[in-house]
Amino acid sequence: MTEPLDVAALQRRLAEFAAARDWQPYHTPKNLVSALSVEASELVEIFQWLTPEQSARVMEDPDTAHRVTDEIADVLAYLLQLCEVLGVDPLAALSAKIDRNEQRFPAP
Repeated sequence: MTEPLDVAALQRRLAEFAAARDWQPYHTPKNLVSALSVEASELVEIFQWLTPEQSARVMEDPDTAHRVTDEIADVLAYLLQLCEVLGVDPLAALSAKIDRNEQRFPAP
């Protein structure tokens, strides 16, 4: 039976995956940020030369949709691992950032 999908469960699965392969020594904040940047760049690469209209339809092509989905998963995986290593609650961080943005940029 699979665990329900939530941030903590996904972080546990990622940690277990890395531990089973003895990858923890490589999962330093510096390395995780570097990997996150590379994966984000791979996502950018898919969209790089598309027009705005083409980019809005990118998920219509199954092969491209699969690539986009995989790169999004890679970005999220490294971000969640970074949060775990640094002790950051990503949902709390996002909520606090939205609160600050609501103060900085009030709706008209």
